Amino acid sequence: MMTKKTTYKELAKKLGVSGTTVSLVLNNKADKYGIKKETQEKVLFLARKMGFFDDEVLTKPLPVEEKPGVIGMIVPALNNAFIMGITPFLKQAFLEIGFGFSIICKDIDDARYERMIEAFKKFYSGLILVSDAADDISIRALKNTGYPFIVLEKTLKSPRINTVDTDRGYGIKLLKKHIESLGYKNILIVSMIGGDNRELSYMVSTLMESGTINRPAVVELEKLSADNEKEINKIETYLRPPYSVELIITMGAEAVYPIFSLLGGMKVRIPNDVALISMNDGVGFDIISPSVTALRQPYRAMATEATDILWTEIKNSGKSKYKRQVTLSPELVVRSSCGSFK
Repeated sequence: MMTKKTTYKELAKKLGVSGTTVSLVLNNKADKYGIKKETQEKVLFLARKMGFFDDEVLTKPLPVEEKPGVIGMIVPALNNAFIMGITPFLKQAFLEIGFGFSIICKDIDDARYERMIEAFKKFYSGLILVSDAADDISIRALKNTGYPFIVLEKTLKSPRINTVDTDRGYGIKLLKKHIESLGYKNILIVSMIGGDNRELSYMVSTLMESGTINRPAVVELEKLSADNEKEINKIETYLRPPYSVELIITMGAEAVYPIFSLLGGMKVRIPNDVALISMNDGVGFDIISPSVTALRQPYRAMATEATDILWTEIKNSGKSKYKRQVTLSPELVVRSSCGSFK
């Protein structure tokens, strides 16, 4: 292992701060000299990640218990592209700072789940709540006791909760720009009932800002399947004149495969007859034919931010003075379903 002097220099270089700042933080003098809490957190996180504390682990108490030393991630369902995509990055990020990682699927029984949340606090050093798993019951149970936790992919009104989200508004603007470049004018947006109406409204208003795109048609479906005649008719209507839709945008990845099946049964070809774009990347979207153009969440960056924030919460026993709401930009992955063959 490198000496502390060398490590100070390495940390300072990576963080873009002075060696003195790093020294003060690592020697518990940062508050005395007015170093910002956010800077302290970044220095401590990177120092631990780079192995600075390895020689001290036997003589100084860890910020968390050696056992269990495990992070739990509560998810609403396992068959979710976001969960599959971010899990390897989270597992690796926590492993690098000495934590195990486990996934728990939320119990649909609210009363039983509330009891389980209390039990989780005994077995995990910190928790990650993903999207709909971050319900009022969970947040209240964790927040009231100062338990270390963070919420992923769910916009919350409270500024006193740590969150890491994808900037969906930015993603919609990326889509608009790409659609304009392809020259599509007639668009159908497919959303499932119970989805985010604010996001749907923003999608419509953003597309309408274009001088070349007509007002999009919107279909909200209860259940989309190839044998659901009622839902099929809702979409089929827009494939014929006077609408003659050129592009279908799905607000969720779950609608893509049923639409593939539905259009295939109607002998409608993607992208030859109608193009397709998904607001979320999905499992297998890169290997099916045609491959599906979609917005991809920044898994690695989200995992890094989540690990940094949660480790800080654990170090401060869930009572960090500063809570962070981090929003990261998604990437538009252009594949063949949109009619662009880049």
